Amino acid sequence: MPLRSAGPGKVARDPVHHPWFARCYTRLSVAAETGMGMAGVRERLLAGLSGRVIEIGAGNGLNFAHYPGTVAEVVAIEPERLLRREAVSAALRAEVPVDVVPGCAEALPVKSEAFDAVVLSLVLCSVRDLPRALAEVLRVLRPGGEVRFFEHGRGGGRAMALTQRALDRTVWPLLSGGCHLARDPISALRAAGFSLGPYRQVLMPASGPVLPTSFCSLGTAWRPVPDGPAGR
Repeated sequence: MPLRSAGPGKVARDPVHHPWFARCYTRLSVAAETGMGMAGVRERLLAGLSGRVIEIGAGNGLNFAHYPGTVAEVVAIEPERLLRREAVSAALRAEVPVDVVPGCAEALPVKSEAFDAVVLSLVLCSVRDLPRALAEVLRVLRPGGEVRFFEHGRGGGRAMALTQRALDRTVWPLLSGGCHLARDPISALRAAGFSLGPYRQVLMPASGPVLPTSFCSLGTAWRPVPDGPAGR
């Protein structure tokens, strides 16, 4: 079993507790599936995956319906209780086996090198310690395994960059479950030791007003295979 028990006599505590944000996110994310084209983005994000997959920050489980039948198992990590409850309901409707598990990105409750792929979907903006979270992604992914990511972050011109930073320093993390607008997921993945595969910039929504949350990256990264006989 890949999951670690809390141990006898111990009660697991949620590492994240944002009930107001969780309720708002659930409503907005469901509306965005068709209104902003998020369902199509999820299809592109997950197409072609196979084997054992860990999804970090699964939210209310909207990705689950889009996993292809070639996926043997999904372990979905979600720290927020209300979102996790929604994710469990979504897992019951999924066509692939999904196990929804409490935990946080900075300390994943799974064994090292246990997964063929990691899915990061609008989660790197809100982790408390981005380098530590990506170090955990590297740890649980087998050598040569892939990361599929769809993340929003820094973008636009000087005025937008200033706006994003100002919001990050004031009200935005408080209102949005710890989200940060000005992080750079591509640079963070490179700094963590991943090899970047193909990726592209995506505006969400694709038409209409450009918002501080609009600048997204959709693509693939890989855990490098070590040099030497063992990695060949």
